[in-house]
Amino acid sequence: MPGMGNPVPFTDNFSDLSNAEGYQFEFHCERCGNGYRSAFQRDKVEMGRGLLRAVGSMFGGKLEELSNSAEQWRYDRATNSAAKDRALTSAADEVRDKFRQCRGCGDWMCAAMCWNDDIGQCLRCSPSVAEEVSRAQASAQRDQIWSAAQQQNWTKDIDLATRAKLDCPGCGSKVAGGKFCSSCGSSLAVAATCGGCGYAGNAPGAVFCSECGDRL
Repeated sequence: MPGMGNPVPFTDNFSDLSNAEGYQFEFHCERCGNGYRSAFQRDKVEMGRGLLRAVGSMFGGKLEELSNSAEQWRYDRATNSAAKDRALTSAADEVRDKFRQCRGCGDWMCAAMCWNDDIGQCLRCSPSVAEEVSRAQASAQRDQIWSAAQQQNWTKDIDLATRAKLDCPGCGSKVAGGKFCSSCGSSLAVAATCGGCGYAGNAPGAVFCSECGDRL
């Protein structure tokens, strides 16, 4: 339509990194998260207003009022301005060849890692056959390893009848099981406590309490 500006390209996969000095945008892939940052575009108008603020702060008066107006404009322009629209258009053109929009899911994907050129869709909608085969093979191999491990007897050399200790009562060293400490030779068996009288000095492996005679 006459008198109207060109439409500004818009996507949902970018972040606005612009600041008071200029404009910059970061575009990211909606599958892997990798992305590209556009070149920083310095705002020439802001540079002039910055000089005005500097002069105004030095001389005061009318110049200072103009400086304050420039500062207010600095905040007003943060979200919408013709300059930002032009900068976004330029930034989108800058990274256009790095991304593809999938017609399957509508998301923006990086062309380098997440696009299936053979199908013309993203790898989420149309996975690579070779990658899926490799992933399925790895998953099946993992499941078979777990299944095979379950069939083995991993406890035949472990004393399950004696309460295990993590620290040697003799030297305090960390132990990994067994009947005796590998550092000092002390017995690792836990002393039996009588449930009747509460005596805790019974020898490890004792069947009856040496204090009251109750069965342990």
